[in-house]
Amino acid sequence: MAEEWNQDTGEVVYRSRDPIKNLKIRVKLQRVSPVSALVQQVQEQQEEGGGGDIALRTLSSSAGTSGYRPGDDDEEVVITWQEKLFSAFEYELYRNEAACCTPLDRQYHKDIVSLERRGGRKNMRIFTYTDFDRYTNLEEHCQSVTTSEQETPTFLAERMANVRRRRQDKRTLDGAGARNRLVTWKPSEEFIKNNHIINTPVQTMYIMADLGSSGKLGLKENEHVLCTIRVDSNGVITLKPDVTGSKGPYRLEVESHKRELWRYTLQHVSECVQRDEQEREEILYKDLYGRHKEYLNNLVGSDFEMPPSGALRVFINGEIVSAHEYEYNNLYVHFFMELPKHWSSPAFQEISGVTQSCRSKTHERENVAYFSHPFSFEMFLSEEVESEDVPQWPVLYFEVLSLDFWQRYRVEGYGSVVLPQTPGLHNITAQTWRPVEQGTVSELRRFFIGGSPELEDVTYVRIPGTFQGERLSRFGFRTETTGRVSFRFHSIHQSRSFLDRSSLRRRMQSVLDRLGGSSQQSSILNVLDAFQRARRRMQQARESLPKDILSATASLQLEQSTA
Repeated sequence: MAEEWNQDTGEVVYRSRDPIKNLKIRVKLQRVSPVSALVQQVQEQQEEGGGGDIALRTLSSSAGTSGYRPGDDDEEVVITWQEKLFSAFEYELYRNEAACCTPLDRQYHKDIVSLERRGGRKNMRIFTYTDFDRYTNLEEHCQSVTTSEQETPTFLAERMANVRRRRQDKRTLDGAGARNRLVTWKPSEEFIKNNHIINTPVQTMYIMADLGSSGKLGLKENEHVLCTIRVDSNGVITLKPDVTGSKGPYRLEVESHKRELWRYTLQHVSECVQRDEQEREEILYKDLYGRHKEYLNNLVGSDFEMPPSGALRVFINGEIVSAHEYEYNNLYVHFFMELPKHWSSPAFQEISGVTQSCRSKTHERENVAYFSHPFSFEMFLSEEVESEDVPQWPVLYFEVLSLDFWQRYRVEGYGSVVLPQTPGLHNITAQTWRPVEQGTVSELRRFFIGGSPELEDVTYVRIPGTFQGERLSRFGFRTETTGRVSFRFHSIHQSRSFLDRSSLRRRMQSVLDRLGGSSQQSSILNVLDAFQRARRRMQQARESLPKDILSATASLQLEQSTA
């Protein structure tokens, strides 16, 4: 018999779209004694065709010898969701109207009076505690992690026990005006319980058994939990333990003056939905989903927003992830975007921003400040660009600063990032530097009173947009390499030209075809520059040659072309 017991008493989770009121579970409880176990084994042998002893067969037919009395040691009950079955203790308690204090007690008194009119209580050992009973509150407050009797709840467990993760009666606080109040200056304890913890309302039900002897029913120490059922508002049903099904029965061993063993099974006996009802429900769900889809379509709109004709729209959803290896703490980043020629942005678009200040921590022997600061840009590039122009891509300039105890800031570094030219996800790390002065006076000033040399124009990190000359000299400009900043970009490109592939073939020299990565642009510039230099040298060589050599070379080329 020991090999047939079901040892899996953990929780199982189900999800159902049907109303929970349709849930039904059949519970069968039976006392198991050594004699009854032996009788059951003989009966199984007889069913298999094996022989058995005559004394055991006689014993199996005698209920008094085996100690088995129907109705006392064997009970079977079908329980629906939140159905109240009174125990012997509750039945005697609520029969007395004077002992009823709360509205729930008075309701139970009426139910017991109604039961007595119909012949009294039908159940004997199996009873239930519903979501409204006090036992459910106490059981939720006294949940333990282990099976040890010496376990004491922690401070956090005691605090969390004050919050019932179940459906509560919602009462208006301080009248209807409390709903429009944004800030509650003196919140009550009940207000904190109901509003400061985000949880899903859960209803609980316990299926219990009174395993006392025949003359001692109704004692609290003999009550044992057979099954715990929890249901939340999302249709998630949690059973502990699971229904037995094809598995063996569960085992309950009672520690009393004589050791008793009980077995019980749980069966799911909810009625299956009829075919016509199922079809009606499917039609109802289909209509509900159709209405919801129509509602979403009305919110989004039927027309897909397209960029203007002859323009490329670029969406950049970026994030300043972290800053690494900077000298001081309390870092923040100020950034802005520069739009080159032929680029534009909406009037409401902000092209600059600043992050929150962040303290650094040590990670893999590096000082890292995690910002996780998001930003987004929307830009337009006109496709009507002259063929000689190579379009430049927008640049994100940034400045890393630090704050000291007196709220004085120091420049920790300057840097720039060319926004990704291809759609998709891009992770970029940019190195930074800062200007320094000769001598130790500037470093002492930076340490004690704050401040440091700064750039008047941050675009000086690269080639400034206002620069019109041919050569940009940085001779004598002293700098120091500092830390680095990590970025994450999600780029999206949208253009009407993407819809027609044939137009792309005809316009191979368009801006979209000539757009590429920064390395591609630099290689194009290098090739064009080399071609121009080779062309000028060839023209100078041709001008220095005599005219008779030029005419002979031209006649030779003509003969080769005719051949």
